[in-house]
Amino acid sequence: MNNVLQRSKRQTVMGIPLKGVVWILILIAGLLQSIIAFPNDIFHLDQNVLLQAKGKWGKQAQTRLLSWENLMQREWSSSDREKLEKVNSFMNKIPYREDIDVWGVPDYWATPVEFLGRGAGDCEDYAITKYFTLKAMGVSEQKLKITYVKALQLGKTHMVLTYTDKPGDEPLVLDNLNKSIMPASERFDLIPIFSFNGTELWMAQQRGQGESTGSSRLKPWRNLLKRMSENK
Repeated sequence: MNNVLQRSKRQTVMGIPLKGVVWILILIAGLLQSIIAFPNDIFHLDQNVLLQAKGKWGKQAQTRLLSWENLMQREWSSSDREKLEKVNSFMNKIPYREDIDVWGVPDYWATPVEFLGRGAGDCEDYAITKYFTLKAMGVSEQKLKITYVKALQLGKTHMVLTYTDKPGDEPLVLDNLNKSIMPASERFDLIPIFSFNGTELWMAQQRGQGESTGSSRLKPWRNLLKRMSENK
């Protein structure tokens, strides 16, 4: 029996002592269990961000940001469609206001913290915040595109978020003008111009996927990403 034990102690897996392999497996199992058991740890706002928002925009700003955090934690395990519905409904409750009234400039792309902290924004702010929220909730970036359109009823450019489950599928439109999530073919009031996400820019070709081009044209987008990296 002692000889058997001695031989087992000398056994290895891929050059690692068997005892070490067991401990590695236990550690991995523990990590997986923690991820499965505590999905609400996926997203948390930094306390400094909350305090800064409260200092800039008051206690209600902090309340809105905590509600946003709670939404992402609560719906983490939901289906993509459920996430779309919850996020679209949550964001569309924020009052619409033009940039000149909120930020004092004609055109300003707010970060999600700025939009929710200030508690008001225009079409870009809705679309951008929906994009980053869904991405943080685990929706693939490849399924999401921020899309510039011409809103025929308004007679001006407008921004929405689109979601495409699989390549070739018809995009769904998340919009602050129309509270319902609808297929792009049913939004006769919108004419697509171009769309983009964190990696690509697409020029619209009718209502199809469009032609991919470089994203260097989007200076406001780059400025926004820079401010987000600075936790603004």
